Amino acid sequence: MLEAIQFIRKAIITRLTGTVILHGSALPVYNRVPSSSTFPYIHVYSVSTNEADFNQMSFISETITRIEIITRFQGDSGGELDVNTAMSQVLNLIRTRSAGYFDLSDDGFQVFTCINEGISYLTDEDEDFTYFRGILEVSNKIQQLNGD
Repeated sequence: MLEAIQFIRKAIITRLTGTVILHGSALPVYNRVPSSSTFPYIHVYSVSTNEADFNQMSFISETITRIEIITRFQGDSGGELDVNTAMSQVLNLIRTRSAGYFDLSDDGFQVFTCINEGISYLTDEDEDFTYFRGILEVSNKIQQLNGD
């Protein structure tokens, strides 16, 4: 059995890069957020992989990936609307039906489900800034092709 989550993460980052627009600018998408990043941005990271043995002839796994949108405002100058707007775009790009599933065939996998497992919205405040975050958890079921 091979691990597929890095290929899903890469496919999500590729699909979102340059396509989520807020106030006329594309949000940067990161797997690891650099210290020099500016707000707002999208952070994509792996959570877990579980084996789902529904087929005795091949390996099937379920991966969980999080897509987090983070905005920052000084004091009370902004709000949650930017996160909601960006999340709507992310959902439109990620949560598709079978015609839009990630194509991982070159990596030896086939994606056959994409499920929104829930979105959480959080607000964090410190002395200088208010941070608004939207966290989407995405589940994908993936079959390993040509696996032994």
